[in-house]
Amino acid sequence: MKKVVTFGELLLRLDTLGHERFVVAEQFRARYTGAEANVAVSLANFRMEAYVVSKAPSHEVGQAWGQDKL
Repeated sequence: MKKVVTFGELLLRLDTLGHERFVVAEQFRARYTGAEANVAVSLANFRMEAYVVSKAPSHEVGQAWGQDKL
């Protein structure tokens, strides 16, 4: 089985609920994404062993990405 490691930054995407304008929204949905993570997920769907290497801050927001299943 081939193994792939991607390197890069993970992005925190904030989506407004109901397609509101960002500046007037009071609630957001947070998702973690990024090109490198997307590539790793795509390759894993082809049954390749894939990993993402990144650095996140040690506070709550930075550590929350590890709770998502990439």
